[in-house]
Amino acid sequence: MTGATIIDGKAFAAGLRDRIAQVVPAFVAAASRKPGLAVVLVGDDAASAVYVASKGKATVAAGMASFEHRLPADTRQEDLIALVQQLNADDGVDGILVQLPLPKHLDEQAVVDAISPDKDVDGLTPISTGRLALGLPGLVPCTPLGSLMLLKDHIGDLSGKDAIVIGRSILVGKPMAQLLLGENCTVTIAHSRTRDLKARVQQADIVVAAVGRAEMVKGDWLKPGAVVIDVGINRLDPADGESKGRLVGDVDYASALELASAITPVPGGVGPMTIACLLRNTLVAAHRRAGLSDPEGL
Repeated sequence: MTGATIIDGKAFAAGLRDRIAQVVPAFVAAASRKPGLAVVLVGDDAASAVYVASKGKATVAAGMASFEHRLPADTRQEDLIALVQQLNADDGVDGILVQLPLPKHLDEQAVVDAISPDKDVDGLTPISTGRLALGLPGLVPCTPLGSLMLLKDHIGDLSGKDAIVIGRSILVGKPMAQLLLGENCTVTIAHSRTRDLKARVQQADIVVAAVGRAEMVKGDWLKPGAVVIDVGINRLDPADGESKGRLVGDVDYASALELASAITPVPGGVGPMTIACLLRNTLVAAHRRAGLSDPEGL
């Protein structure tokens, strides 16, 4: 038996989506339009297509306007950037998300750079990144924002906690560290060249694993009572009799249950928070663009 609490990201995300849907009508009344999210998908990657479809469905379910732009895999760089600039100028669009990864012939950074920071609901433009680093209001990447919401919901005040973020990507690792610093945590960013990673993890009250390696963090790496946020989503090779392998995180879940006080499962932990926070960012962007105060409780 273990005493670890399972942090239910699916339930938290459902509650967040419900709160967003309750706020949308007041925005519509004030702005005479729905908040709008535009998603751009280039190519025919199956996983990306499923993800884009789920984003569109969630956007409509929240009472917002969804705009999907599906482009062929051989789309030219200048044509993609022209579409982004068109969306920048569209008053009905509050959020722009270009689904990554892009086909290899396209320059992802140049495309992201073309997005207006006011509509950057993925929080990836240099201006959004700089605002986060400086502690200024801005739009924050969805996955780390959702992870922080789960931490604060479970722990409350994070001030003074020792936190380690395993992974230094611009999508999760770096913004997660900035968000934890903003909550007055003492933060370590670990990565593939960190020496004696196990010893560093054993010092942490909060462990955020976002390295993309299946079950890398073992239970005996954890400080007793640590809270674990597992951002990883990895599919194992199929076992005998399985049509496809199990989905697992970056943390060895079974062994982590022995020492952690709380942990997010995979699936059903951080994953559902990403789309919910995308809707949240779109609604916040809509309010700011309309000159309205940020919605409360989100």
